[in-house]
Amino acid sequence: MINDTKIPSVKVITPKRFTDERGFFSETWNQKTFSGLVGDVAFVQDNHSLSVDVGTVRGLHYQSPPHAQAKLVRVGRGRILDVAVDVRVGSPTYGEWIAEELSAENGKQLYIPAGFLHGFITLEINTELLYKCSDYYAPECDGVVRFNDPDIGIDWEMATDHVILSQKDAEAPFFGDFISPFRYEETV
Repeated sequence: MINDTKIPSVKVITPKRFTDERGFFSETWNQKTFSGLVGDVAFVQDNHSLSVDVGTVRGLHYQSPPHAQAKLVRVGRGRILDVAVDVRVGSPTYGEWIAEELSAENGKQLYIPAGFLHGFITLEINTELLYKCSDYYAPECDGVVRFNDPDIGIDWEMATDHVILSQKDAEAPFFGDFISPFRYEETV
């Protein structure tokens, strides 16, 4: 099942689960099915992160062209609030954000195309995030914007004055100082 968000190119995908007394089975990725839902995106890298404490924030990250990344994000254990911010210059939703709770329990996945900032906050201990990327990590294209920037105004659904951040994320520039390398391309 696929659901639109208020930003049309960001999608919530909920794979079917088949449950019985043993637990469940779910096909979390199928290129043919995904292409039929979202379009032709080739993923080349899988990432897996563990955040031990509640209130761990990772983001708002991006990877600029020529190595921009689309992502397909899901949670293998625990729960997060996952956030995407449109930074495609010329987009009718530029600067707007969406947030979706992803958990091991609900099985939802968030598809975030290239041209978006991405970040999340953990809502449970020992949360594991699994995500596919459409390009390889390129450190020279790696960037970050302040997660609690007042110009973006993300509602993280919990107090953020004592979150756990990497040094890179704690020192991230504000949105007003960010010059987006992404351009909006309208599709018909």
